[in-house]
Amino acid sequence: MSSDDRPHPAGDAVIRFDRARKEYPDGTVAVHALDLEVRQHELLVLVGASGCGKSTTLRMVNRLVEATSGRVLVEGRDVATVDPVALRRRIGYVIQDVGLFPHRTVEQNVATVPELLGWDRARTRSRVAELLELVGLAPVTYAGRYPHQLSGGERQRVGVARALAADPPVLLMDEPFGAVDPSGRRRLQQEFWRIQRELGTTVMFVTHDVDEAVRLGDRIAVFRRGGYLEQVSDAVTLLARPGTTTVAELVGAGSTVRLLSIGELTADDVRVERVSGPTVPAGGVGPGAAPSVELGDRLDVVLQALAAAPDGVPVTRGDAVVGHLTGDGLLRAVRRTVASAGS
Repeated sequence: MSSDDRPHPAGDAVIRFDRARKEYPDGTVAVHALDLEVRQHELLVLVGASGCGKSTTLRMVNRLVEATSGRVLVEGRDVATVDPVALRRRIGYVIQDVGLFPHRTVEQNVATVPELLGWDRARTRSRVAELLELVGLAPVTYAGRYPHQLSGGERQRVGVARALAADPPVLLMDEPFGAVDPSGRRRLQQEFWRIQRELGTTVMFVTHDVDEAVRLGDRIAVFRRGGYLEQVSDAVTLLARPGTTTVAELVGAGSTVRLLSIGELTADDVRVERVSGPTVPAGGVGPGAAPSVELGDRLDVVLQALAAAPDGVPVTRGDAVVGHLTGDGLLRAVRRTVASAGS
């Protein structure tokens, strides 16, 4: 067994592109000599204009597109040496139109890969129920429904559950929320961000939407036409220090506003105070309740709470109030987020 065929140790790259190239018979180069790694437990977003090779790059991982030259390795093994059907059963795949089987129930759709892998009925049903709960669809309500009885957002949730059913080491997502209305799309993004962090699945995610990229990605890979990789960095660095003119044009104006959607509230931003009396639930639950925020909330959520309570809001950790946040604290958090770029 060669060194590249051995499984990578924990923390190493799960997916690796080694000078991977895709050129079509008419001479069109979709991906140009790509060197890129996706780390274990990472959510890597590929972003760029239409025709820049994002989806082609993604599909080379599960061999829906075959590389012309170079290699694509998953868990240290060259995918060109693996049976494509077996490979795809081990890699989750979610696309924009979901592709649910219309004459199969939600439960049957989610069970597709476990059934192909020969799981017994009890194990399969347990896994389906677990995943429907995870994506926010109560099994008692949704398991027996058919795709035409679901909203677009619900179908996407089923698609994510189906892709995760066999606990794949890699999940590929190609514009998965692009067909959902804006408010539903934001909810799906937040829900998927939570799920990915809970499960630790390694994810490659394609989008043309910079806002979606910075909201979701641990790192972001920016492509330009011809399949050239322009920059790979965390979202803060991408927004605060774009590496090339192409990246700067893609990010455009409003990068400070975008930083609000990725920065998180920390204890350093909060004025600590003694709080007596009952605790305040996060989000100010209940009629007339004051808004509150929780440590770890995204800064755009914090801004919304402060807009409703300009004198400041309580900050919670779990069920306990741990301090108070004002506009000055939010400003410190934004400055801290910008200062962390490239550090």
